Amino acid sequence: MRKLIVFNHVSLDGYFVDANDSMSWAKTRKDDAEWNAFVEENASGDGPLLFGRKTYELMIRYWPTSIAAQHDAAVADRMNNLPKVVFSKTLDQASWSNTKLVSSDMATEVRKMKEESGDGMTILGSGTLVSQLADEGLIDEYHIVVNPVVLGKGRTMFEGVRGKDTQETLALKPTKSRTFGNGCVYLVYEPAA
Repeated sequence: MRKLIVFNHVSLDGYFVDANDSMSWAKTRKDDAEWNAFVEENASGDGPLLFGRKTYELMIRYWPTSIAAQHDAAVADRMNNLPKVVFSKTLDQASWSNTKLVSSDMATEVRKMKEESGDGMTILGSGTLVSQLADEGLIDEYHIVVNPVVLGKGRTMFEGVRGKDTQETLALKPTKSRTFGNGCVYLVYEPAA
């Protein structure tokens, strides 16, 4: 069974997008060779990337461009060549290379995808997907990079999560952490049993 992983950046005050629905603040950290190697290593998987419409539209504005190829060559190559799935009931087509558009029931489709053989799947951004799939118990790991910046307002990736236990919370247990010289802290959590 394939794993479903969430990989997101959050601000120190817990937002994954700012008040303008932008994630650009996550790229404004000082240069750090260890961090750069970590980013390239993370971009090495072959499993599909999953997006909601907003994140898909944000990603397609950057990754297929010559600017991305110039500044983030290794990551841009992976982003453009990996299989991608965008979940949307409003998009008519998905024009980014190797992208499948799914407008049917997201949880049902993800359950089918998890049963397929192959590398794990990763959700990037896509707070609506995260909250809905977390509620369905379909997310196996949460990889969160806490950035040393305070946004003051925005949206959390867990907005609307109801949780499955009796206290209506999503209980998680930490499995890994790593601190980088640029101030970012990488945290990995799994659903608590």
